[in-house]
Amino acid sequence: MDALQGKVVIVTGASSGIGRAMARCMAQQGAAVVAGARRRDELEALVVEITAAGGRAVALAGDVREEAYAEALVQLALARFGGLDAAVNNAGSLGALGPLPALGLDDWQATLQTNLTSAFLGAKHQIPALLARGGGSLLFTSSFVGHTVGMPGMAAYAASKAGMIGLATSLAAELGPQGIRVNALLPGGTDTGAGREFADTPEKLAFVQGLHALRRIAEPMEIARAAAFLASDAASFVTGTAMRVDGGVSICRT
Repeated sequence: MDALQGKVVIVTGASSGIGRAMARCMAQQGAAVVAGARRRDELEALVVEITAAGGRAVALAGDVREEAYAEALVQLALARFGGLDAAVNNAGSLGALGPLPALGLDDWQATLQTNLTSAFLGAKHQIPALLARGGGSLLFTSSFVGHTVGMPGMAAYAASKAGMIGLATSLAAELGPQGIRVNALLPGGTDTGAGREFADTPEKLAFVQGLHALRRIAEPMEIARAAAFLASDAASFVTGTAMRVDGGVSICRT
């Protein structure tokens, strides 16, 4: 399968979970991958895995909340692979959970910086590189939380993820005439470290599974394949969407 053959893709949050699956999936479909995350050892292991399978990848560790890091990822894509065709701003965090009156300002700001501000910084530096290629695909990993579903104790997370959808729709209108498609990807419950942190007992996991129409949560690669579709030319007329890949959690009431 070579839907991304010849394309260069940045994936942040690539050291684990959905982001790691995205990087692997993009590489399997022919893309050269620039993988970003905080954990250097995990990123290096990912690059080894991709290259051993015949793919192309390079990694750079850093903090997505820092503008210099967003710029450095783009510069690495240009230096190593000659350009940029797609970017998946996937890095994020659940942040502090609990009732809003108990949430400190520092906790609120940390969640928004990690999820929303990092997406802004990524896009700020990715857009010029995409324009230099004549267009491309810009993705943000958002959530059904704060969009189709409200969950108690997740105000900061919901606000940050809903903000990413607003960012995506605005940029889609702004950049469409220049050939850049912009979409938000909304995963449902997924078997990741963050997911296991939220559903940390068999009872909680069963509850989360039952919220989905499919009565299960996703494997990370199921989300990654949707991201690969949006990054590819197969999605050439898809822009400005909040694409739910959520196992039906947004519509399930049984």
